[in-house]
Amino acid sequence: MSDPRGVLRFLHTIENLKRTKRTGWVDQQIPDAESIADHMHRMGVLALLIDDPSLDRTRAIKMAIVHDLAEAIAGDITPHSGVSKEEKYRLELEAMDELVTLLGHSKEALEIKALWEEYEAGESPEALYVKDLDKFEMIVQAVEYEKRHEGKRLDSFFKSTDGKFKHPTVKRWVAELHKERQEAMQSAQ
Repeated sequence: MSDPRGVLRFLHTIENLKRTKRTGWVDQQIPDAESIADHMHRMGVLALLIDDPSLDRTRAIKMAIVHDLAEAIAGDITPHSGVSKEEKYRLELEAMDELVTLLGHSKEALEIKALWEEYEAGESPEALYVKDLDKFEMIVQAVEYEKRHEGKRLDSFFKSTDGKFKHPTVKRWVAELHKERQEAMQSAQ
């Protein structure tokens, strides 16, 4: 990437990810709701934990880092936002095109967009894994909010992921998280 002005415009745009709180948590009146960037950071760290030789670890890490980049422009559109999946995809694709333009259509920018498109398509093993991580990170965060905010129950986040995890490692993590949540609820009684 050789154009410093383009890089700076890109960075100033994606700074929105640091300031934009995740819609699902805001809707649940979580006072210290995580930002989109907070979520993306932990996604990147989760992808570092890949222990599966059938997956391209580097590709998955990159995908986790960029999977919500379009939200810097399009915002955090949830299934409850009243926006169709097709419209959400269109808005996010336009946002990705804008980000690519800011970076002068460089090979790095095109790689970012290709990774995002691969994630959105959800067909490659890495995309499926990162989609599992996305849902898993959300319910980990839900457990943390339940622990932090006495009496808060975020059951809808768990129900939205029931039966949706595919990767065996993530399934084991989910089972352990459910156990941890159950123990925390029992000790709170």
